[in-house]
Amino acid sequence: MLKIAFDPIYAHPLPVGHRFPMLKYELIPLQLKHEGIIIDENLFSPAICAEEWVLLTHDADYWQKLKNINLSYQEEKRTGFPLSAKLIERELRIVKGTIDGCDHAIANGVAFNVAGGTHHAGSNWGEGFCLLNDQAIACNYLLANKLASSILIIDLDVHQGNGTAQIFENNPNVFTFSVHGANNFPFRKEKSDLDIPLPDGVGDETYLALLAQQLPQLFDQVKPDFVFFLSGVDVLETDKLGKLALSLKGCQQRDQMVFEACYQRKIPVQVSMGGGYSADIKLIVNAHCNTFKTAHQIYF
Repeated sequence: MLKIAFDPIYAHPLPVGHRFPMLKYELIPLQLKHEGIIIDENLFSPAICAEEWVLLTHDADYWQKLKNINLSYQEEKRTGFPLSAKLIERELRIVKGTIDGCDHAIANGVAFNVAGGTHHAGSNWGEGFCLLNDQAIACNYLLANKLASSILIIDLDVHQGNGTAQIFENNPNVFTFSVHGANNFPFRKEKSDLDIPLPDGVGDETYLALLAQQLPQLFDQVKPDFVFFLSGVDVLETDKLGKLALSLKGCQQRDQMVFEACYQRKIPVQVSMGGGYSADIKLIVNAHCNTFKTAHQIYF
């Protein structure tokens, strides 16, 4: 059964100015249920992640400051959020949803977190609306529990996964792959194991051809026994922040290529949804729902 982490807290702890991008977290499950793709049993509400898993990835000093709402003004400004206890709870539930998703993916082939993809959070910083790096924490959870030994992180959000790259820069068991806009945030990039920075305006043909070339090579090189996929839809031409030019169909073909590569090789994949900032919330929701529907068609 397809398992999807979702909790209403994903959408509700933020001030008014931050709420529009968060609407998708409520609307995605509603749309999937409306279309008959999922039922309530597909959804699970994650608990709060234990500190021991956070501390496998994030520095203790940073976590203590974050937990106690005690970041400096500059550190808090870098996150983009006004900190609150409710926001920290939200982050911890998102992280646990991704960890639990790993267990579900091992059992069922694929699993989702409606939120997550907080790839700008480094070992000792939060940035760009990312406080804790959900997929990095889940990755270290798998390694610590010997549930995986060679992990491939496929980050196809339009923004480079700088925090993820920094966290795993010296870890030979984790290969970080990021395809992103060269002229986009973060403006100080870290070094992934493989970065492919794209110029503004790249569309379906170039993007998909590049992915078709790189994915088989990566799977052959890394030989992963687990994959994390960050499936941001801010690659769309309609995205206000993205600067790339993929169509809705092209974005879905991107997802299909990743899922088919994992499915054919029988490698479990956990998916976190990442960014999406088109002006029309319906378009954002449809693009994200296409990711779920594509996986459902392939796996179930």
